[in-house]
Amino acid sequence: MANPVLTKAFVAGGAIAANTIVKFGADDDTVVIATAAADLSIGVAENITATSGERVDVIQQGIADVKAGGSIARGAMVTANASGQAVAAASTNRTIGIALASAASGDIIPVLIAPSVM
Repeated sequence: MANPVLTKAFVAGGAIAANTIVKFGADDDTVVIATAAADLSIGVAENITATSGERVDVIQQGIADVKAGGSIARGAMVTANASGQAVAAASTNRTIGIALASAASGDIIPVLIAPSVM
């Protein structure tokens, strides 16, 4: 279950699925789906899908519900895959946070938001 501490509204710079990892878009007020482990992810879109130009709330601190894109062990650092879903991070990846539950692909799991460069 999500427990956001800081949620900020942005404008979707493209279609953004619910519970996906996002990064900055073309300007300061927009976000787009993070599509690589090297992306500087800034948070997780809340549980409502947004189309381009619509408002999207992004959880930037606290616990966010994130869709898993593969198997993840509880306690693993996670990053974004090509669809903005959480996957286990390699030691050299940028990360969005720590998985608080184990997951299989397609599961929604709580992630403690703690962006970092590993």
